[in-house]
Amino acid sequence: MEVKTPTLYEWVGGIDRIEALFDAFYGKVPADAVLGPIFALMSKDHFHIVAHFVAEVLGGPKLYSGVGLHSHSSMVAKHIGRHLTNEQRKRWVSLLLDTADELKLPDDPEFRSALVGYLEWGSRLDERNSQRKRCADAQMGMGRSEGPVCAGLNTKSETALMTWSGNAC
Repeated sequence: MEVKTPTLYEWVGGIDRIEALFDAFYGKVPADAVLGPIFALMSKDHFHIVAHFVAEVLGGPKLYSGVGLHSHSSMVAKHIGRHLTNEQRKRWVSLLLDTADELKLPDDPEFRSALVGYLEWGSRLDERNSQRKRCADAQMGMGRSEGPVCAGLNTKSETALMTWSGNAC
């Protein structure tokens, strides 16, 4: 009998657990000396957006890209020109993992190594892309190599975001 390996989304406990993680995490961010200034103007629903993105990447339903407002390209675009530092990136990862511990998310070596691997990979792409001045120079990640980020824009809102943020393609 073959045993089905769960997706990371299933392993963590689904959308309710992921939303709880990011709600608790972003609840701590304003008081954090390293992260607070970065997210000072964060909207109240920011945690939902990030939770839905991460849920989708971890193998869950298309709660982020499936609504027609977002895609991987639009997430990349949100980091362009923000000039994030390695210290900020590492603090984001460590505070998120501390929050995962507090919420008693799975802590077995297999799950945590996969989660840490994803967070390290994604946060390093975000830091690198944040140093760029325009979307055409961004690195997509997620195994994509088909050229500039802008080629992946698939909604009017993404195009508007890129234009509004000064990263017009």
